[in-house]
Amino acid sequence: MGRLVPAVTRALDVLELFLDGDGTLTSPDITRMLQLPRTTVHELVTTLVARSYLVVVPGQPGRYRLGVRSYQLGSRYAEQLDLAAEGRRVAREVAGTCDETVHVAILENLDVIYIAKVDSTHAVRMVSAAGRRLPAHCTSVGKMLLAALPTDELNLRIDEAGELAAMTHNSITDPDELRAVLAETRRRGIAVEHRESNPDVSCVAAPVRDSSGRTVAALSISVPMIRWSQEREADLAELAVKGAEDLSTSLGYRVGPR
Repeated sequence: MGRLVPAVTRALDVLELFLDGDGTLTSPDITRMLQLPRTTVHELVTTLVARSYLVVVPGQPGRYRLGVRSYQLGSRYAEQLDLAAEGRRVAREVAGTCDETVHVAILENLDVIYIAKVDSTHAVRMVSAAGRRLPAHCTSVGKMLLAALPTDELNLRIDEAGELAAMTHNSITDPDELRAVLAETRRRGIAVEHRESNPDVSCVAAPVRDSSGRTVAALSISVPMIRWSQEREADLAELAVKGAEDLSTSLGYRVGPR
């Protein structure tokens, strides 16, 4: 385990004080409760206000409450808890229909993190785990999530990443090729991966949207090549879309006619 950073620890200590009482505090309150020097508290509070984690209580100069950034972090945490729970439920339903491995994943920078997974009952199946992180460009869920990003943000992430890592001989490593694949993914509304993260597995994925219509996750179905075919791909793509729509509905998204 790495060394704790004292300044970060103190800043978090300050924020956690606002969980008690009426949710408002002054700098002298914080100084007294944490037994910190006044100058240190002043610097911490000034920084937290500048980053919108704290705001001045209207009409009460010198008194603070939690700011919008704290709310956004809490909302994102709650959103992902609901997404993970609902994702597991829908993944079980989809896996029960096709008896293949089903994942739900979210995007973090240029990686995907699997937040839900239900295994196939077949002896030959994809081996993975919830919580696993993979390069987004090597997976169908990742392609789906990258394709949903605004063009400027997508280009920035790709440019900052530099070299695109390869997981198999089929992995995309050229940024321009990736952009072309993502454009096609965006047009079709589904993503496909052929042996790009695992040489023996292909996958299809569809987007999961929240109540605002924003793509917050993707649902995929992964199949060993011994059970894969073009006809099977089409059937599973339809099932992935249906599963993603069910999950989107549970998150408050109103699915229109296809």
